[in-house]
Amino acid sequence: MKILIADDHRLVIEAVKAKLSELEPDIEFVLAMSVDELLAGASDDIDLAMIDLNMPGAEGQAHIDEIRRRHPAVPVIVLSGYEDPAVMRSALERGVLGFIPKAYSPDVMLSAVRLVLAGGVYVPPMMLSSVPPGVIAGIPGADPAQRAGGPAQTLEHLRNVLTERQVEVLQLLSQGKPNKLIGRALGISEGTVKIHLAAIFRALNVRNRTEAVVAAQSLTEA
Repeated sequence: MKILIADDHRLVIEAVKAKLSELEPDIEFVLAMSVDELLAGASDDIDLAMIDLNMPGAEGQAHIDEIRRRHPAVPVIVLSGYEDPAVMRSALERGVLGFIPKAYSPDVMLSAVRLVLAGGVYVPPMMLSSVPPGVIAGIPGADPAQRAGGPAQTLEHLRNVLTERQVEVLQLLSQGKPNKLIGRALGISEGTVKIHLAAIFRALNVRNRTEAVVAAQSLTEA
């Protein structure tokens, strides 16, 4: 496995390396302490990129966009000191598969990385808790009635348009579980999980897992 770690603090890099070494033996690490080093070290054979937002050469999240443009198949996790839910949402909407605040414990970071490597998306609990009850805030693709807290958002309505099994899939999805673990928990194939997810996305009027997780949280709080 080959993992890229981009952060401008050597202590952070060494701590992240030490924890990620628990994933498997003989991990190859590519290290970067600036945006220039990040862009030079990134490649299509990277299995995971963990990137800080605030490093020399960074202009907002433009370096995240550039990595996603150059290497779209590489899973990206943002590891950042920012704890602003708006910043987290902005990163996730760019296509990153996880946002890990540096205030979180090493064990939480490792669990989040395992989830992403298994095909899931890690959304910090503090981001989910920031969504006002009954409001799907700032999610691209949500229609005006949903943003305004219309009746289409209620969990009762969701149970009317989804099967009980699809509601179970949605509940597991909102726990951050990847398709394989959802299928295992429900005793169904991964292909069947994908079919259920497609129906859920249509019902929530969202485009991907990240948007569905945020939408599901606000629905269950409504």
